[in-house]
Amino acid sequence: MSDTTCTTEAEPTAALAETRPEPPATPTSPKTPAPEGAVNVNLVMRILTLSTFVVILNETIMVNAIPRLMRDFAVPATSAQWLSTAFMLTMAVVIPATGWFLQRVSTRTAYALAMSLFLAGTAAATLAPTFTVLLAARVIQASGTAVMMPLLMTTMMTLVPPQDRGKVMGNVTLVMSVAPALGPAVSGLLLELGSWRLIFAVVLPIAGVVGSLGLRELVNIGEPTSTRIDLPSVVLSAIGFGALVYGLSGLGEGGRATHTIPPTVVTAAGVVALVAFVRRQVVLQRGGGALLDLRTLTFRPFAVSLGLMCLAFMAMMGAMILLPLYLQDVLHLSTLMTGLLLMPGGLVMGLLGPVVGRAYDRFGAPRLVIPGAVVMAVTLALFTRVGTDTSPWLLLADYVFLMASLGLVFTPVFTSGLSVLPPHLYAHGSAVLGSLQQVAAAAGTAIVVSVMAGRAATATAGGAAPLDALSTGVRWGFGVGAVLALGVVGVAFAIRTPKLEDAPAHH
Repeated sequence: MSDTTCTTEAEPTAALAETRPEPPATPTSPKTPAPEGAVNVNLVMRILTLSTFVVILNETIMVNAIPRLMRDFAVPATSAQWLSTAFMLTMAVVIPATGWFLQRVSTRTAYALAMSLFLAGTAAATLAPTFTVLLAARVIQASGTAVMMPLLMTTMMTLVPPQDRGKVMGNVTLVMSVAPALGPAVSGLLLELGSWRLIFAVVLPIAGVVGSLGLRELVNIGEPTSTRIDLPSVVLSAIGFGALVYGLSGLGEGGRATHTIPPTVVTAAGVVALVAFVRRQVVLQRGGGALLDLRTLTFRPFAVSLGLMCLAFMAMMGAMILLPLYLQDVLHLSTLMTGLLLMPGGLVMGLLGPVVGRAYDRFGAPRLVIPGAVVMAVTLALFTRVGTDTSPWLLLADYVFLMASLGLVFTPVFTSGLSVLPPHLYAHGSAVLGSLQQVAAAAGTAIVVSVMAGRAATATAGGAAPLDALSTGVRWGFGVGAVLALGVVGVAFAIRTPKLEDAPAHH
């Protein structure tokens, strides 16, 4: 057997394994794909990827607007930062429920809800008279985004046969990488042209056209099932994921904000609630009533892919937080220049998506993931050499290589991990993936920023000049990312490509 093949699952662990489901045999199984030839797969995927591009672009398009909003609404930085924190919190709270929701409603209903929420939030943000209204609008936008992302992944896994998933996932990666890369640059340009309201006013008609096209062309995939939602699970999920992300975000503020409740206490409460949530899901899934079906984790390739994704996402988010701070506060570049400098990296990662997808279909995951993980570790190690006089062009080159390495990692990892799941667990697998991405993002940011702030404070206490102290902190922060990347390298050797003949049945 070659190094790119394996069986689709290993022996499951005790508590989860005893409730591993058998593939459903009834014609009303959740999200059973439509009959062969009944769906224009290319059209459906184009609609969903374009819609996802629009909502993800919105997630990062406000990065450069925070200072302007602080002045216009006369709010401190700690309050303005809630425009980003609230978005992340909403995603963390809503995504766990999408596993249940996407099986409960039709494809068109899920799409209509996602785009309606996003459009309503964008319209409210455009006209927001107060900061409170703008914050509420961001929450509504995030709710739509939280539904759209799992909908895209679930539909792709349902419609696309295993032998073509790498290519399609590559196209999805292109969209999901280019959108956040363009966000800061687009916002920087719009802020140069006028008010921060332009950020939302420009997105609104685009989202409206895309949403109308989607509702006109999109078809329902499979039949929804009438399963009841477990309210205690919803509460535990909201408290657990919400408190964990909020607490970790607070830990990552590096002492820049005051909290009524210490972030450590909030984080601990989130962990306790998540433990209770997991225990309840293990019990409920025996009867098919789990909010988030954790039997996905009994498939070893999925669990390994999930672990690698979390480590890589932590390292990536750490770098994406540190670089703008370093470029603006140490090298004194403008927000627009910072956005333009970081944009090529995201574009390279996105443009590599289709190439990597086709290579996955041909060569499998290990031959892509292992080299990508090694290059990722090397580039993050090089970032630990930055100083007060480092050339921005060197940073640009290093960042491009970092993003290219992540492109080699993410597409094969997502595809090989989700491909081992049976169709009735696609929605839950996508929800697990999306939920832990939010936690990993918060954790990576918290760890990196805390280390950076601590080392900068130590350097300042030792008599270092402010810029030198900040450079020292940034170097240590990148060092944390390099250590996380070494973990990615270790896990990469456990990644396998499912055998085509052993993949779950595709209808």
